[in-house]
Amino acid sequence: MCVRTFANTKKIATTLLLALSGIAVQAAPTLTPHKARYDVSISILKGTLTAEVTEAAPGFMANSVIEPTGMARMLARGVIQESSYFLLDSEGVKPEQYRSIDTLSSEDQIVSLDFNWREHSVKGIVNDEEFNGELEGRVHDRLSIQYELMLDLMNGGAEDRYLMLDADELKLLEVRNVGSREVVVPFGKFEAVGIQHNKKNSSRITTLWCARELDYLPVVIEQHRDGKLRVRAVLREYVPVTTIPVAAKE
Repeated sequence: MCVRTFANTKKIATTLLLALSGIAVQAAPTLTPHKARYDVSISILKGTLTAEVTEAAPGFMANSVIEPTGMARMLARGVIQESSYFLLDSEGVKPEQYRSIDTLSSEDQIVSLDFNWREHSVKGIVNDEEFNGELEGRVHDRLSIQYELMLDLMNGGAEDRYLMLDADELKLLEVRNVGSREVVVPFGKFEAVGIQHNKKNSSRITTLWCARELDYLPVVIEQHRDGKLRVRAVLREYVPVTTIPVAAKE
């Protein structure tokens, strides 16, 4: 116990000396609260994606809404609304709650998931059906996984695999870096790194072009199926949000 106390005291003293000598002590990367809006093309339909991340002590609240615009409103009804409350720890993003209402797809879907990391379990409801599952390792929901990727890129690079719970289906996503290139979107021109992921043996591949200037926020999102581009979203607006942290809703 004395050895541990001495080690901690030495670590604190070293940090103070570095600060006093003018040597910066690098803090771990974190998320910048922001609001982003994308122009979305889904086949022949047009729409918008609005994504927002705010501080909700002790974690973050992410919200995402996809809705049709213009003439697409005559061909498609509804919206896709998602929210994820998550914490940040030494391993990265730790989801706590996920909610989704999809009335835009061909079949309506309502999802509610609650993660219990102490018991290594997840419980919820998927379209009025109860769902219970076990958590083995870090598992993300459909929304929190994007912010895990952003944090990993800020820390040096994405992992090769991630586990994602999509409604009641656990998916293993295989991830690869496809290099960097210059991309031009309505919000501006960026040097972006391409992160591609897909479920094993799936023909649906998603590519995120992430801009370092925006903490690796995706500025272009593309989804191909059977080699054909099905979905494309480009960043139109991005605004950092300065907020007073508030407590998360129970």
